[in-house]
Amino acid sequence: MAKINLESLSIEELAALRDEATDKLAEKVAARQAKLAMLSRYGKITENGPAAAKAKPRKEAKDAGHSSKDQSAAA
Repeated sequence: MAKINLESLSIEELAALRDEATDKLAEKVAARQAKLAMLSRYGKITENGPAAAKAKPRKEAKDAGHSSKDQSAAA
């Protein structure tokens, strides 16, 4: 992207630049919302965002579960 010298722009040019940036941002937000809506219809949205596969359980949680079972079996 070309670097713009904002100091050299007139108020009208700055306002036009602001309007263009606002319009482009609105387009990108709408596109992202449409994509997220499509993904949520197909069940590909998780708490952390779009995901193609389920998250794997953490190793600590797995180990903690085995140790409590071992203690129950010993009692």
